[in-house]
Amino acid sequence: MSLAERTRAAARERPFLLDALRAGVVNYSAAARFLAVDGEDDAVATALRRYADELPAVERTERDARVTMQRRVGLVEAPDPDALLRLGDVGVAPDGQLTAIAAEGDVGAGDLGAVSRRLAAEEIGVEAAAAVDGRLTVVVEGSDAIDALRTVEAAVAAMPDASDRN
Repeated sequence: MSLAERTRAAARERPFLLDALRAGVVNYSAAARFLAVDGEDDAVATALRRYADELPAVERTERDARVTMQRRVGLVEAPDPDALLRLGDVGVAPDGQLTAIAAEGDVGAGDLGAVSRRLAAEEIGVEAAAAVDGRLTVVVEGSDAIDALRTVEAAVAAMPDASDRN
């Protein structure tokens, strides 16, 4: 495998680096040292530069999505079929100490990672999450509700164009 192929493979193993390459905000020398690909750092940095040139740029457009909050939900076993979220024998239903934050509209499963990373950056824990085309929901502690709502709103507003999801 060539140095360029090893560099691309190492970059693909780190989605955050791909996002940064696509956004054009990478210090290539630092990224080369971070990746620790077997080869000269300058050569790895050059391979990253060339790879970035081939990746589609991040396109920013306004998203049409509405973010709402539902307080007093909880995690339950054997949820009702109409539960807010369900995965196997666990679900999110009314009557609890948690809060559900939902974005509806131009969002989908590909956006859940970006929302989760933003919440993690704000040190807001996620108890449950799910997304399908048109709806994305995260469940957080009730005490984090307002901060989580603002964070999800900001994450949705900052997301790349829906057709540009990787």
